[in-house]
Amino acid sequence: MPHSPEEKKRVVTRLRRIQGQALALERAVNEGTECGALLQQLAALRGAATGLMAEVLESHLRETFLQSAQGGPPDAKIDPAAEVDQLMRIVRSYLK
Repeated sequence: MPHSPEEKKRVVTRLRRIQGQALALERAVNEGTECGALLQQLAALRGAATGLMAEVLESHLRETFLQSAQGGPPDAKIDPAAEVDQLMRIVRSYLK
């Protein structure tokens, strides 16, 4: 999860862009837009969601594993294998 104000602002901006793309797609469907154009909008929407997923995943990985490697807070001990398993379940469900 992005924690700094700059990271949060960047994520919220991406989310608003995704929301705008979803609304535009809904309008296009309601207006009877041709399938090719709808597919192009869907691809853009998926690309935006994938970009957001990558950004949040990178932030999480850096926070989890870099802090752990640097000694991090003692009460924040993690099990790296369990963390990787959890992340892979999330990524696999996203890729379906």
